[in-house]
Amino acid sequence: MNTQLSRTMETVLKGKTRETTVSTDGPIVIIGEKINPTGRSKLQLAYQEGNLEFVKQLAESQVAAGADLLDVNVGVPGLDEIALLPKVVEAIASAVDVPLCLDSANPKALAAALEVTPGKPLVNSVNGEEASLTTVLPVVKQFGAAVIGLAMDGNGIPNDPEVRLAIAGRILERAAKLGIATANVLIDPLVLTVGADDQAGAVTLRTIDLLRKEFGVNIILGASNVSFGLPQRHTINQAFLALAAGAGATCVITDPMKYTLTIRAIDLLLGRDNYGARYIGHYRSLPKESG
Repeated sequence: MNTQLSRTMETVLKGKTRETTVSTDGPIVIIGEKINPTGRSKLQLAYQEGNLEFVKQLAESQVAAGADLLDVNVGVPGLDEIALLPKVVEAIASAVDVPLCLDSANPKALAAALEVTPGKPLVNSVNGEEASLTTVLPVVKQFGAAVIGLAMDGNGIPNDPEVRLAIAGRILERAAKLGIATANVLIDPLVLTVGADDQAGAVTLRTIDLLRKEFGVNIILGASNVSFGLPQRHTINQAFLALAAGAGATCVITDPMKYTLTIRAIDLLLGRDNYGARYIGHYRSLPKESG
C-alpha cells in the first residue's frame, strides 16, 4: 500500500465546540500530557479524593499554554477506571472545548468514557497484538472515534524500523476491515530512551520516514521518552522534536507549558506558519519576566 507523499492526509478531531485537524501538511498538533497520574502524586491524590477541580485546572492551564487536545488518563492502582474515566471526561469537557484523547488500554473504560465524550475524540491506543486489535478497534468504530496505533505487538517494541512498519500496516489493515478510515488512524512509531540505546532516536526517525513513504499517515509521538534518565532532558527533547517534525511527525504528546514555543518555532522553520503569526502570537501570550 504505497501512498504518494504529495497527498495530504487529514485527521479531523472535535471537542465540545472546537475542531482540530491533524494534517501531513499542517502545523504540529500538541496533545497536553499532564492529565496522567504516572509519576504525579498530586493528581493521583486528586483522583483518590474525587477532586475534579484540580483536574479542570490542569485542563485549563494546558489549553491556555497552547494544547490543541488533552490526553486523559486515570490509571491509578486500586481505582475503578470504568467508573472514573467518564467522570473525569465530563469534568474536563465542562471546563475546556478542545478535543480529548482518551488514554486507556481498558475497552470497557473506553466505551464508558466515549459515551459521554463530546465531538470526535482520539483513543490512545491500539497495538498490533491480536487481543488489542480485537477489543479496541470495535469500540473505536462503534463511537466513530479516531485511534492511535502503536508500532508494537506481543513481542514488545522492535528495534528494526521495518518490523515497526509491518506492525503499523497490520493495524491499518485491520482498521480498514472494520470500516475505520486510514485518516482516522494516527501511527505512533514509538521512541525509547537514548540513555539505554544510543540508536533509539535514529530508529524512530527512520520508522517515521518509512511510515510517511509507505502509508502517508499522520504520525504521533510521545516525545519526552527519548531523554529519560539523562541530564538536561529539555535540550534533548527540543532537538528530538525538531528532528521528528522534519522527518514527518505531525502530532506530539508533550508538556505544552515547556514546548509550545519550540513547536511554534519548528512550524515556522518548516514554512507552516504564515509570516510567523502563530510563533509571534504565542510569544506575546507568555508571561514576561520582570526586568
